[in-house]
Amino acid sequence: MPVSIAASRAEVATAESEQEAIAKLGIELDIAGPETLLVRQLPALLAQADPEALVRQMLEELARYGRTHQVEARVHELLSTMACHGSVRANRRLTIDEMNALLRDMERTERSDQCNHGRPTWTQMGLKALDRLFLRGQ
Repeated sequence: MPVSIAASRAEVATAESEQEAIAKLGIELDIAGPETLLVRQLPALLAQADPEALVRQMLEELARYGRTHQVEARVHELLSTMACHGSVRANRRLTIDEMNALLRDMERTERSDQCNHGRPTWTQMGLKALDRLFLRGQ
């Protein structure tokens, strides 16, 4: 079922003039009247989003700046959460194959040196630092 939105004439005008940009974001938005919009489709990742709030924010940005980052920002936020929940947690025992696969994935992944919260995922230590850590040579 489409979601009907009572919109201002300005929002409807923006939706009409920016149809191509809106469609590129994966949103199917129809004009159902001079003050009514129908949200027929959202990107699958945003299925749980509030369609009315999302469309209003998007139309406001399009009207003000000629572009919008609302959909992209929401998708990135969801992907970030999914990545965090699917990550390898502390004290989880990995097999050698899992460790090697993780290292190969990190080699191919941009900015894999930190998690999506900004914390480091690895660090480099010299031999002296390792010796101190394990109380070697004392």
